[in-house]
Amino acid sequence: MYSSIIDVQRALSSGVTSVEILNYFLDKIKSEKKLNVFLEVFEESAINQATKVDEKIKSKTQGCLAGVVIAIKDNLCYKNHKVSASSKMLKDFKSIYTATAVQRLIDEDAIIIGRVNCDEFAMGGSNENSAFGPVLNSINQDYVPGGSSGGSAVAVQAGLCTASLGSDTGGSIRQPAAFTGTIGFKPTYGAISRHGLIAYASSFDQIGVFTNTIEDSTVLYNVMHGPDSYDSTAIQQSNRVLPEKESSDKKITVAVISEYNEAKGLDLEIKQKLVQTIEKLENAEMTIKEVSFPFLEVLVPTYYVITTAEASSNLSRFDGVHYGHRSEKAIGVNETYVKSRTEGFGKEVKRRIMAGTFVLSHEYYDAYFTKAQKVRRLIYEKTQDIFSNCDVIIMPTTSSTAFKLNSVTDPVEMYLQDKFTVHANLSGNPAISIPLGIHSNGLPYGLQVMGAVCDEEMVFRVAEKIQRLLND
Repeated sequence: MYSSIIDVQRALSSGVTSVEILNYFLDKIKSEKKLNVFLEVFEESAINQATKVDEKIKSKTQGCLAGVVIAIKDNLCYKNHKVSASSKMLKDFKSIYTATAVQRLIDEDAIIIGRVNCDEFAMGGSNENSAFGPVLNSINQDYVPGGSSGGSAVAVQAGLCTASLGSDTGGSIRQPAAFTGTIGFKPTYGAISRHGLIAYASSFDQIGVFTNTIEDSTVLYNVMHGPDSYDSTAIQQSNRVLPEKESSDKKITVAVISEYNEAKGLDLEIKQKLVQTIEKLENAEMTIKEVSFPFLEVLVPTYYVITTAEASSNLSRFDGVHYGHRSEKAIGVNETYVKSRTEGFGKEVKRRIMAGTFVLSHEYYDAYFTKAQKVRRLIYEKTQDIFSNCDVIIMPTTSSTAFKLNSVTDPVEMYLQDKFTVHANLSGNPAISIPLGIHSNGLPYGLQVMGAVCDEEMVFRVAEKIQRLLND
């Protein structure tokens, strides 16, 4: 119920109020508390918002998202509300301003219902790194929902809101979308302002959405995207996605990367369904072009060298003096820094800060960080080269379905969960994960569509066509 924007609009047209829609979700959240999705429900402010929206509806001045209930990841700022990045370091911290993306939703009369759990400072691929416990996959609670935006994914999967916001640094929207059977979209880098997003790796982070329909992802993207004076990395022109009937009818060329489809560790059932889907696309008169991308094996190492370096820099401000938890046991300045960060940060965040500090050190800077930046440039150029002859690239979102809680204990094995998703972040391209099928183990898995920089329209268009073909 109320699982899409259209559903909400129909309900409002039939006389249901925004407050009634909100109350439905508030009750549902209480009944699904065991999933550990919400760190905080903004009940009071959400009811106030919904009441104002109902008044606007009566006067016919409502925005395009009137009555739509949205959850936000716990690394997005919302004025006068707590935001912690699921870390003890920011426990009880209250934001003094609202993220641009969140504000643009509110301006169109969306209702923000609460903040949802995630991996601490968005560092993780399973949502097991939160200081407040893991989120559970609602299909099977013995399994992870993926990460770092696992709470955002399950909020939509379990029907606790109409849509949710997440952030995607290396796949943190698309991987949990695949694991939960939802739609997860990451735009072109800079398409949606990062103002008000707690930074992990600034040259990678992007705000995106979880929805039940591609149409909803398109609507939310259109509302949130565009220039922002608060974010110098925001693209300084509007790139609104048109309805499909207004878009071009030219024949679509789909690139299939041979190294991805033959990748070691790719689940056989996922591979078979991918091959079948490619055949369906060819039968639907799309041009399939097999291409080579020789950088698969260096994507994850390159990503982790650069992102940990940026994390080391970004998280240096959380020191118990400028920001964040301050140790009560500390005596003197040095102890304040050491003990505050030791107590405030979790194991995975410490691991990445230490790795980032190492690659930025004087002795190893050129050997690791400089070299990784050069490889990133090669990845970008090769990706641009593919898009000079193709409209989209399709690939698996993940190598497998969701794994069991506490089953992946080796950090490197966890990092390799991102091998198909980090590509779009390294090159800055838009990408979406859509449900591809249900595995024989009963868990969902996804298909990823990646588009050219600033061509969100083609990403949505092809994803919609693939979804229709899968449903036929």
